[in-house]
Amino acid sequence: MIGEPTSRGSADRDLAGKDTANATNDDCAASPMPVGNDPEGDDDWLEGAVNSRMCIVSRRTMEADALIRFVAAPDGSVVPDLRRRLPGRGAHVEARRETVETAVKRKLFRRALKTEVTGTDTLAADVDDVLRRAALGFLGLARKSGQLVTGATKVDLAIRSGRAVAVLHASDAAADGIRKLEGARKAAVATGAAEDMPVFRPFTADEMGLAFGGGNVIHAAVLAGDAGAALLKRLLALSNYRGDGPTGVEGAADGQRRPESPETNEEHPARAAPGTEVGCGVDPAQEAEA
Repeated sequence: MIGEPTSRGSADRDLAGKDTANATNDDCAASPMPVGNDPEGDDDWLEGAVNSRMCIVSRRTMEADALIRFVAAPDGSVVPDLRRRLPGRGAHVEARRETVETAVKRKLFRRALKTEVTGTDTLAADVDDVLRRAALGFLGLARKSGQLVTGATKVDLAIRSGRAVAVLHASDAAADGIRKLEGARKAAVATGAAEDMPVFRPFTADEMGLAFGGGNVIHAAVLAGDAGAALLKRLLALSNYRGDGPTGVEGAADGQRRPESPETNEEHPARAAPGTEVGCGVDPAQEAEA
């Protein structure tokens, strides 16, 4: 799944704040897409797309985890159904921000959901926020389960021992700290002490610290286990949605394009915190305890 809202009444309605319990059920049988129909001039293919889990933008049939289901609330607002449990006619869109934006631009939600819809202007950004908060929530759960460690020293040990299944750096972390842990990762893989692992930079140091209840958190390593696997799934979902797959592993983000390392890719420099120079970020002195 792409997210993990705690209940139908909470995160599944985060974006609209509306109850969709009165929506009608669309659990009808799938119908094949008519060959040769123009999506711009015929709505029939859209219903087939909805019921066969086909992206309403590309018309490609995809695995459920690669799609986001959307439904219309009673007031017409479009709501992402991340757990795919809300009643009502659904429209599936590939779980990429640019694809959601295309669906909004082409007004495909109105046609697919067979109703007038509202609140789509910020839909792509709102979905990003839901995915971001879901991943941050699982950071805390993984740490409580003992399946996430923080601090440069502990992360280095987890990488070199082969216990780490993924690595996180704050988006505003200093390049020097990232470079040292990247060296540990490459060394562990080269010697066979560890399998390669994805490296993510989706959150600022402040966001990571708040997820842990406060403190200075700049580097973290995800360890094997149920909570760690759940966190990794949410990190991949967020990364894939943003189109900036993790570094470290070829095809780590389910075959998505892998960007270059933040130290070597001049076209995509590391993001810096406000008021800091690009490439500097958090003071390296702070990273000894982070």
